[in-house]
Amino acid sequence: MTEHAQTANSAAAHSTASGDADSAFAASTLFRRIERADLFRVAAVLALTVTVAIIQLAVANPTWTLRLTVSCTVVGLVIGCWPIVKGSWEDLRARKMSMDLSMLIAIVAAAAIGQWLTSLVIVVFVLLAEILEDLCMWQGKDALSDLMSFLPDRVRVRIDESKTGNVPLSRIHPGQVVVVAPGGRIPVDGIVIAGASNVDESRITGESMPVYHDVGSAVYSGSVNQDGALEIEVLQVGEDSSYGRIVRALADAQSSSAPVQRLADTLATALVLIAVVGAVATWFLTGDLRSAISVIIVAGSCGVVAGTPLAMLASMARVARRGAFVKDGLHMESLSKVDTVIFDKTGTLTSGAPEVTRVIAATGVDESELLAVAASAESYSEHPLGKAIVRYAAAHKVGIHAVEHFESVAGRGVRCTVEGMAIVAGTRSFMPQIDEEGVGGAATVSDMQNPSAWSSDSMSDALDAQSSVYISRNGRYIGRILLADALREHAADAIASLHSQGVRVIMLTGDREEVAVAVARQLGIRHAHAELLPEDKAALLKQEKGAGHRVAMVGDGVNDAPVLALADVGIAMGSGTDIARESADVILISSDINDVTSLLFTARRARGIIMFNFAGTIIVDVLGMILAAFGILTPLLSAIVHVGSESAFILNSARLIPGREKRLNHPRK
Repeated sequence: MTEHAQTANSAAAHSTASGDADSAFAASTLFRRIERADLFRVAAVLALTVTVAIIQLAVANPTWTLRLTVSCTVVGLVIGCWPIVKGSWEDLRARKMSMDLSMLIAIVAAAAIGQWLTSLVIVVFVLLAEILEDLCMWQGKDALSDLMSFLPDRVRVRIDESKTGNVPLSRIHPGQVVVVAPGGRIPVDGIVIAGASNVDESRITGESMPVYHDVGSAVYSGSVNQDGALEIEVLQVGEDSSYGRIVRALADAQSSSAPVQRLADTLATALVLIAVVGAVATWFLTGDLRSAISVIIVAGSCGVVAGTPLAMLASMARVARRGAFVKDGLHMESLSKVDTVIFDKTGTLTSGAPEVTRVIAATGVDESELLAVAASAESYSEHPLGKAIVRYAAAHKVGIHAVEHFESVAGRGVRCTVEGMAIVAGTRSFMPQIDEEGVGGAATVSDMQNPSAWSSDSMSDALDAQSSVYISRNGRYIGRILLADALREHAADAIASLHSQGVRVIMLTGDREEVAVAVARQLGIRHAHAELLPEDKAALLKQEKGAGHRVAMVGDGVNDAPVLALADVGIAMGSGTDIARESADVILISSDINDVTSLLFTARRARGIIMFNFAGTIIVDVLGMILAAFGILTPLLSAIVHVGSESAFILNSARLIPGREKRLNHPRK
């Protein structure tokens, strides 16, 4: 055998052993989830059930066997029915019918007519079904709550150039520098200031491959450092970090109740009432008490009562694994009904980090002078275009002047005073209406708006650039700055995927018409609206909702916050502003718009599973009650149908629970 083959076989053997170990660990973990009292209760009732079965099969019913059978049954019912009695009492106090109550009635009735073995078998089935339900719910919650204990309690902090110290994570604040050793968990959001390493970001962004980070790279709390030491300047920590927001939102989500859950509870109550009425009617019409009891036994709705929240939790856990988290089960349900997705362009479909491509000064104005004025005016702006201009000025060592009376007008631009001069920077329509004479040879707004006054090169640049910022000084236009904003990676694929799901896609932007058309054409978007103010975007969204569409809005900026709040589901990019994230119902930590398609697919899949459980429960219960009323289903067979169908529907929901993913530790640079 060659060395290569030996190595391959060794790796395969290790993989098999690892898989077996993982399976054994998972099984033992699940077993430990079961409460000891529940295990004892099931074991005791099962032993008594077997005893009664042996007695009835092996002995020809002398008096002493009847007494022993009754005694075993009574003991088994007392031990096994306690959780059922407790649940029934709580439901009665809440003035609602429940499956616990209907099953208790069936168990007592079966014992009352001498169906000793049947009553015990029903108890065993009910107890096993409850354990299965609890295990599945634990799995669903674990997929979310395993995030809670992941971050380290203590963090290594750099004190000076030669000294570090360990402090509690709760005492870390922005501006400090933390040191993360190879294999360590990154406890904060921050910027790498020293070192380089591959980082596993799968818990935060859903990226299965490690991502290479070096100086200047942004890293997320909840990631795992792999093969190199990193020094990270803290930007956000605790609940303000990306990981903290996930933990807080998912903790809130576990206690929320979606409308579909209330529908499941209503269905459960209706099925119990129908079963009780059907049992009474069967007894009245046939006089067969066994058939009447079978009608009550066969009806079950725990499959939808337990399966519905399990499906919601599991679906939220699944999308969280991909770097998106939903703040409430209500929003997950709303996502499943979305038929229209509206994207804001800048920072969503595009990278949101535009770069200056050209500075075009009007006649008689120096380019550096124009850049200095524009950068000064934009120095307080939070808009990506303004920040790009400031970065460009700094890179070209152009000085920025002090600013007074700064005012930002959403969707249009900024006004301020710089060295006593009134400066306006923004869209073409935001420029002040001024005379055409100009000062010092500078072109006026009228000149600017006349394309014939532009050179052919300027016109080409204006059309090629995705955005233009126009600047005026003391009411005179002094030039414009062209900027380009690259499309996000895989944006076109995401749009195509949404179209394949039958989703309408609309793009909104405050940018120029020709820019919007160009971007929409590249991405395959059929509906695009340009030169919109925030109120225009809100009006358009209201129009879509008024037409009967279920709308999800995807954005990342301050301008998007009102529209995100108006949408049926607001989706904010994780790289966006704090106000946009607070206004949104869903946050994409990875800022990957492919996650939008995954969100919709998972939400629709969860709803499909829930609706299947609803329909299946109704069909099985109605058919089962009819067969039981005609005596075709005995009490024992009814119990088997009841528990079997409930278990099937619960396990159907459990299919959404994300498994443990195996990740390859290959660096990606």
